[in-house]
Order: sequence, then C-alpha cells, then structure tokens
Amino acid sequence: MVVTSSSPSIKNRAYPSGEQRVIFNHLAWKDYLAILSAVGDTRSARLTYDQGRLEITMPLESHEFASELIGLFIRILVEELNLKIRSVGSTTLSYPQLEKSAEPDKGFYIQNQPLVAGRSLDLTQDPPPDLVLEVDITHTDIDKLSLYAAMGISEFWRFDGERLCIYILQGESYDQSEVSATFPTIPKAKLYQFLADSRQDEVEASRRLRQWVRENG
Repeated sequence: MVVTSSSPSIKNRAYPSGEQRVIFNHLAWKDYLAILSAVGDTRSARLTYDQGRLEITMPLESHEFASELIGLFIRILVEELNLKIRSVGSTTLSYPQLEKSAEPDKGFYIQNQPLVAGRSLDLTQDPPPDLVLEVDITHTDIDKLSLYAAMGISEFWRFDGERLCIYILQGESYDQSEVSATFPTIPKAKLYQFLADSRQDEVEASRRLRQWVRENG
C-alpha cells in the first residue's frame, strides 16, 4: 500500500541558515538598557540598538563557524606579521550620547592595542576597536555601516556566508575596499581558502595559512 501525504518532506522545508532575529521598534534608550540588564552577559544572543530600533540576534551553527574561523584568521595574521592585539569579542560597544550600541561578533584593538593594554576597557575615554567583524548571513534591519561609522570604527568587516566586504572609515562614512588597511598584503582570497580548508581540518588549515604568511606576508 502506498501512503501519500500533503505535508512537505523535511528536505524541502526552509530553515534559517545563519541567524534568527527579533526586531523591536520605537524602543527608548532606557528601555533598551533595562532589557540589556535583564538578559545579562551569559547568553548567546547579541543585541544591537540604533536610535529606537533593537535587534536581537540568535546565531546558528553556520554563523558561529564563520565568526570563530574569521576571528582565528585575524589572530594568525597578527601573530605572523608581528603585530599586537587586544580582543574584545562581543563586548557591548555602548555610546549613550549617540543612542547606539552593538555587540559585534568580534572586536579587536590592533593599532591602538597599547592604549588599552593591561586594563579594563572604558569607552568614555578609550578609542573604539580598530577592527570589527559582523557575520550577517540573513537580513538585518540595522544599518550596520551607519552604526559603526558613527562609533568611529576604523575598519569594518562584514561576511554574508560567501563574501567578505571590507569597509574603511573615511571621515564620517565608509568606503568599500578590496584590501584591508590593517593587513594590506593579505588578499581576501586567502580568507576564502582558509574557510574552505577549515571545513575539512581546522588545524591543517591554520598550518597552511601560517606557512603562506611567512613566505608571502
């Protein structure tokens, strides 16, 4: 007996590929702060607030894979190029005077590492991170370019699951660039290769990248 069903098969169902997002509009800054305090620090969700709009992002596996591996890519470049680094991860970058706040996937002090070395970060006095990474595989309602430009982030990397876009701050807005200002000798193709290799073996991918930088960086 053949059994038929009108329900779609599992393989045809659409599932979020990178993130799940919830948006709140017309939310006052004080209400955002209350939510931020209520959810605490021990969470995977990330909150981004921009002048009345709050987006809560829950990263899924493909998002986390890209975030962790691009973060590792940056650290390897820093080590092999003999630079300095202070990682701030998804630390909340809060600017009350702008009514803007973000928890990027990764944040780094590289050029300005000596200014924040050995102590806790104080954004009322310290410069913002030099480089911020966001993985946005699904659509976001927050204008990330405007957000991070207003914060003064010198270099913003954005990865959509396939392509990396690099933005360099020029005045009050970003110019898109094919080359990182922080790592001008490293082509984006090396990141794509590193991510592809890491799907097979992250340790071997790291070894190959280090060797390439030593020979070509």
